[in-house]
Amino acid sequence: MFRRGFKTSSEETALKIRRKLGIALHAPVSPAAIAAILAIPIVTPDELSELREDVRDRLMGDHSDTWSAITVSDGQKHLIIVNSTHAPSRTNSSLAHELAHVILGHEPSMMFMTPQSGIALRTHNKDQEDEANWLAGCILLPRDALLHIRRSGIGDDQVCSEYGVSLKMFRFRINSTGVDVQVRRAGRYRSSNYQ
Repeated sequence: MFRRGFKTSSEETALKIRRKLGIALHAPVSPAAIAAILAIPIVTPDELSELREDVRDRLMGDHSDTWSAITVSDGQKHLIIVNSTHAPSRTNSSLAHELAHVILGHEPSMMFMTPQSGIALRTHNKDQEDEANWLAGCILLPRDALLHIRRSGIGDDQVCSEYGVSLKMFRFRINSTGVDVQVRRAGRYRSSNYQ
């Protein structure tokens, strides 16, 4: 359960980001562009020269399915490391999720060293993960975009391509926001006024 006003605040944040980027409120947004305005570098393990080769090989090989992105922070500056072996839609979602943690000011609830790789990882509690997931969805597909998509009749495949999201993410946002119901009701209301 989200705290009161969180969903509304998340939608407002998604629109503020688009205003800051100078794009339409319904336009697709690149998480990399958001990271740039927040001065958060995005790198892959291959770009981390101080990362031991054996650790890099495990991250990009045997363990590549176990992680998508991670934010490293010293408390003031952030760096996001992404898994370059994943599909662009998953990378966009993972980046939006990591950015959401930063935007929301989340602090990790636990830090630990992985025994296999020797890398320090941070985890967030369930409430923070739920908030980051919700805000990430709003960033990628705010209600304004969903309404524009449905009113314009854009097909699902085109939406996924243009907005850089998976079909699963698109359907989740459509279903969780009730946009389809809203658009159908508005259509029925308009047609009943013309009879």
